[in-house]
Amino acid sequence: MPVNGLNNKKLFIDGEGLIKEKELDNLTCDMIALLLFASTSDHAEHAGLIACEIGTMLGNEDELIKFVKQRYITVSRITGGATANSLGQLAQSEIVNFLTTELGDKYKIIRNGYITIDGYDKKGGMPFDLVVEKGKKKVGIEVSFQVTTNSTIERKAGQAADRHALVHKSGYQIAYVLDGAGNFQRSSAISTICNHSDCTVAYTLAEFKVLSNWIKSVL
Repeated sequence: MPVNGLNNKKLFIDGEGLIKEKELDNLTCDMIALLLFASTSDHAEHAGLIACEIGTMLGNEDELIKFVKQRYITVSRITGGATANSLGQLAQSEIVNFLTTELGDKYKIIRNGYITIDGYDKKGGMPFDLVVEKGKKKVGIEVSFQVTTNSTIERKAGQAADRHALVHKSGYQIAYVLDGAGNFQRSSAISTICNHSDCTVAYTLAEFKVLSNWIKSVL
């Protein structure tokens, strides 16, 4: 290999690299070819390349859907170069861009914003990944894209009931964007969050549309 210690960062597919546009170079093209078709090599079994078979499924929609769903859980749990924080920031950026286009100038979108809540005494107010405002009305949005299971998910679930009650008491609304294998693995925590959310969506454009329509309806 032309690069020693090849990893996600050197291929620009970690959290930091995904944010930046980059032209495909020869190394990346070679890696794509290996990942697509290496299972067809005579030496695939000895080289540990049996799993590199997605290229043999091109044109077979059912097989591709099944493969991607299964591999998503496997790959996302062992992703080493992308930290939870960098992926979370990337997810936030995509949602902000979408909502800015969908909602227009009448709405104000604040990243890492705060809402002053009765009964919440911390200085500055209750923090949210995103706050959307229209006049005096506000909604707080939490974004959780977890590639691995960790304490962050349980912490957000543990806070969900109290946050929901306090937010409603002050006349505001709260929403969650939840995705990633780490979240899917914690079904109990996700259920708790969903039960104490005014709008819960996944990380897809269709779901972002549901979120934007909900924001319009409550603001």
